[in-house]
Amino acid sequence: MPGDTFPREIRLTNAVAALAQARVALGAASGSASGSIDLAGLTVFDSAALAVLAALRRDAAGSLRFANPPANLRKLAALYGVEALLFDTVDGPAAASA
Repeated sequence: MPGDTFPREIRLTNAVAALAQARVALGAASGSASGSIDLAGLTVFDSAALAVLAALRRDAAGSLRFANPPANLRKLAALYGVEALLFDTVDGPAAASA
């Protein structure tokens, strides 16, 4: 999915709208909820971003990858114990598919 179509801000106040925007952009880019999303443009976020990413991954039945997550988003995911579920780590989705 092109980075300019993914929300740059995902917080509790706009999480539902951001999820809808991401679903539309992802569907328009690939025809289905699979592929890769570049998170490099995601600059403002809170824990609601993790819920949005988890919902997108669930929609794609795990076939969706998140590229270039900001370091602080990875730290937040690790704090909540979902880093391996959302991002390709040694114990995460990439290792399971190898």
